[in-house]
Amino acid sequence: MNGSLAANHDLVHSVMQGLPSQGCDIAMCVPMPYLSQVQQLIANSRIALGAQDVSAHEQGAYTGESSGAMLRELHVRYALVGHSERRQYHAETDAVVATKAQRALAFGITPIVCVGETLQQREEHHTEEVVKRQLAAVIQVNGHCISEIVVAYEPVWAIGTGKTATPEQAQTVHALLRAQLKAASSSVDRIKILYGGSINASNAQQLLDQADIDGGLIGGASLKAADFLSIIQAASR
Repeated sequence: MNGSLAANHDLVHSVMQGLPSQGCDIAMCVPMPYLSQVQQLIANSRIALGAQDVSAHEQGAYTGESSGAMLRELHVRYALVGHSERRQYHAETDAVVATKAQRALAFGITPIVCVGETLQQREEHHTEEVVKRQLAAVIQVNGHCISEIVVAYEPVWAIGTGKTATPEQAQTVHALLRAQLKAASSSVDRIKILYGGSINASNAQQLLDQADIDGGLIGGASLKAADFLSIIQAASR
């Protein structure tokens, strides 16, 4: 929950000025009130528009919610679902996350499905159990089109804390998730698995060099144009 009309303009302008002519896919997932503004700012660029959430409902008496149909009208191409903060602060269950992914897909929006464990779960050696359970719920509901999703592994203990999973720790979980997806879909090679958890300009290259890490879900570093551009450069190599 960051940004303002002025800050958004400056950030997007600076990022667009520094973008390489080609390379990795890029999306900006912005707060709902700013979708129209950023859509106009990135028009005719290689940056795709993303939302930070999508409703599990199609329409009706769900005040404050934004449906897949609404997002599609604003040319949103990606939507985060199941971000750890939504799970923690809004009590979103695995079932709700799976339904949100389904609603996004129904309107041609690619859900970026977030999974990850807390520090306590990691210390108690439940990482594998937790992430597999979270992803399994999404696969169960969306198995017929699971190849259309993006997965983001975000260890909760590494979000906004300055702590980062080591490249080896992140790779282990990514390989686990890829194996789970492979068992569910013959088109697993199409599915991108991103790492999110205090990824920044200094550690991005080491993380992105891992075999099963296809990109990053960038948090605080994306609010600084120079840092975001550095990560984009690393992902484009």
